[in-house]
Amino acid sequence: MNHKILHRQGSRWIARGVLCVAVFFIGVTSVASLKGQTPVNSSQVYEDRVVKVSDTDGEQSFHYRLLRPKLIEGGKKYPLVLFLHGAGERGSDNTSQLKYMPTWMAEEANQKTYPCFVVAPQCRNEKKWVDVDWGRKDSSPQSPMPTTDMVAAIKALEEIIGSEPIDTTRIYLTGLSMGGYGSWDLVARMPNRFAAVVPVCGGGDEKTAPLFANVPVWCFHGDADKAVPVEHSRRMIAAIKSAGGTPKYSELPGVGHDSWTPAYRDPQVLDWIFSQRREANPKKESTK
Repeated sequence: MNHKILHRQGSRWIARGVLCVAVFFIGVTSVASLKGQTPVNSSQVYEDRVVKVSDTDGEQSFHYRLLRPKLIEGGKKYPLVLFLHGAGERGSDNTSQLKYMPTWMAEEANQKTYPCFVVAPQCRNEKKWVDVDWGRKDSSPQSPMPTTDMVAAIKALEEIIGSEPIDTTRIYLTGLSMGGYGSWDLVARMPNRFAAVVPVCGGGDEKTAPLFANVPVWCFHGDADKAVPVEHSRRMIAAIKSAGGTPKYSELPGVGHDSWTPAYRDPQVLDWIFSQRREANPKKESTK
């Protein structure tokens, strides 16, 4: 083999080596981008807000968090997401409730794709969004009035709607576990307020199903959930269909209680949520 042939083959090997190195670094960059950029410190990007609600114990202060779009253009209105957390995030630190969806919605990619306001209230320790027995296998009837913590969530929602550039045709509700119960409960109380609801691993009162007939619903539940039996979601979906509604239902095979991660991390779910609109000028809602 002469010198020229060796030179050509050597050049090819060098070129291949450069290409392999380039592909390696592109792959590393891609993996890094998939894992996300700088982790979001949600307690810094969400504003600390407070509402006051009176109950039998007197006036109570309830803190909640608010995320604004990164850039608010003059004259433009933005969608709003109300998020109801689960039992594990209860407290008074006004931070724990930012786990999961609120933190994910604050990620740069999601803020760019879905610029919106996010309202994240926090339920107090030992309290509930909905006064139901989580251990019941059958459904609990909806109480005549919402809990004080739910009233605070409603007040926070209405406060932001009244003070910020909110597109009232694009107000969305979602919650997980205890917040899944809360999502079913709140839409039944305010069926004309929300453009869509995504209840995750919760349960509701099937007798309220007719109130969901005209509300876009996408429900998620893992069929291996030991904390909240999947039958709760199955019954609600069946009841809504019987009432003439067309809800979407994703029952996740082999998934336990954490059905919120596959639900909220699926771009198709966010695309679906933010594509929903309701008629303008909804009727005045009561909290009953």
